[in-house]
Amino acid sequence: MSELIAFEDFIKVDLRVGTIIAVNDFPEARNPAYQLTIDFGDLGIKKSSAQITTLYSKESLLNRQIVAVINFPKKQIAKFMSECLVMGAVKEKDVFLLHPESRVKNGSTVA
Repeated sequence: MSELIAFEDFIKVDLRVGTIIAVNDFPEARNPAYQLTIDFGDLGIKKSSAQITTLYSKESLLNRQIVAVINFPKKQIAKFMSECLVMGAVKEKDVFLLHPESRVKNGSTVA
């Protein structure tokens, strides 16, 4: 287990639901990854790099809803600027995307 944090610290993390609207290969990434474009509704469209190529095809990701942290600072990955962090559960080296069970409005908060 990681270090304990205060609830006040946790609520600073802005977790939102978005829909993947574009998926591109990312050959410049150190590890195999996709470049994702994600629609967060009223919060806008953000881009992210995700190392999820072993479990997900580009076609299976289109229109899929995911959970992401949207209030981290932007991060440069090769020549790509990542604007959010897509959340997933890690098993060995595979990442399983977190997502709502039913379709929800893009930009919905995760509690």
